[in-house]
Amino acid sequence: SEGLEEHVVLIDSVSKRYSMCGARVGTLVSRNKALMSTVLKYAQARLSPPSFGQIAAEAALATPASYFEEVKDEYVKRRDLVVEALNKMEGVFCPEPSGAFYVIARLPIDDCDKFCQWLLEDFSHEGKTVMLAPASGFYATAGLGIDEVRIAYVLNTESLTQAMEALEIALKEYPGRK
Repeated sequence: SEGLEEHVVLIDSVSKRYSMCGARVGTLVSRNKALMSTVLKYAQARLSPPSFGQIAAEAALATPASYFEEVKDEYVKRRDLVVEALNKMEGVFCPEPSGAFYVIARLPIDDCDKFCQWLLEDFSHEGKTVMLAPASGFYATAGLGIDEVRIAYVLNTESLTQAMEALEIALKEYPGRK
């Protein structure tokens, strides 16, 4: 549509693209002149990222394209494992994300904040637990996501399998199960 380009913003960072957690180097592209003017002022006030981050970001640019295919294939494998395991659990619904490294799953629980806290403080399976993020904090509308959690599939498949097994047991034991 005509004029749509004024509302498009492309943001990229080496921390996401190259899994360089904490590296504050990236790009922001837009044809919106007011936005770019504001961003430029902010960027100038911030000076620059640490030298180490700049050096690492420059080196990362030499990463071969094959790296991204391998990473994508691994994340698809992890995603499929997590989504399949979650959807086999009684009362759980988890749609398949198409571009994220996490899922948002609806669980048969009363309150995601309480459940996540319970997992960390009161639940253990074979000496381990599962750390999840309450999804309610990802919604602008109060009350949405109260029975949802965010699960990042950033671990290897063996650890994710163990986490899904522990989560299934936790859901059966949780006092606030719906």
